[in-house]
Amino acid sequence: MNGVTTPPDLPEVDVVLPCLDEAGALPWVLARIPPGWRAIVVDNGSTDGSAGIARALGASVVHEPRRGFGAACQAGLAAATADIVCFCDCDASLDPSLLVPFVRQVRGGEADLVLGRRRPQGRSAWPVHARAGNLALARLLRRRTGLRLHDLGPLRAARREPLLGLGLTDRRSGYPLQMVVRAADAGWRITEHDVPYLPRTGASKVTGTWRGTWQAVRDMSHVLAEREPEPGPEPGPRAPQGGGVR
Repeated sequence: MNGVTTPPDLPEVDVVLPCLDEAGALPWVLARIPPGWRAIVVDNGSTDGSAGIARALGASVVHEPRRGFGAACQAGLAAATADIVCFCDCDASLDPSLLVPFVRQVRGGEADLVLGRRRPQGRSAWPVHARAGNLALARLLRRRTGLRLHDLGPLRAARREPLLGLGLTDRRSGYPLQMVVRAADAGWRITEHDVPYLPRTGASKVTGTWRGTWQAVRDMSHVLAEREPEPGPEPGPRAPQGGGVR
């Protein structure tokens, strides 16, 4: 354990952790889930015993046989029961204890969706081609929604019912972007927090190669081409002072 404690002003939270062959990273990640929060590890077809390791370490395990990052995330969201749901990669590149201020901001009505802006710790943490793809998508997102975000990283928090109400349909790499686009279209207040981004454990399934990166960019480009929907659900209680994108 890393000594993280859950402040008394925070509620129970579900943390969705999409997982594909992350046996080496799971102990580190699950040890950093704040006490009182539930880890939902979504096994997306692992062959290295990840599901058993997660269960032995106290996580709830959901099996999603349909391959895809979005499929795993949506299965975890469907299994969640807490009012606030967080998402985090399961490869030890991000520390889930960093979600505590995200949750506090959502619970306090200061934001409806909080994202982690990844700050790489070392050159190996984020390959150049992956950074280039992320920058291109951030610019396209700004053109599509007006949001001045710098990253579309996987560390994030929001209320469960409004998330379900967004009706997310992408089941591959476009899922994180679709969440942001549809939230923006629905008038959600979206903020960013800087978070350290560590070299991941094991090989990346998406950004480890140029091909994987640009496949992800293509998936996300399809999301950006979606027509703007009718006004979506209200995301939850709002603070009197309003919010805004940071």
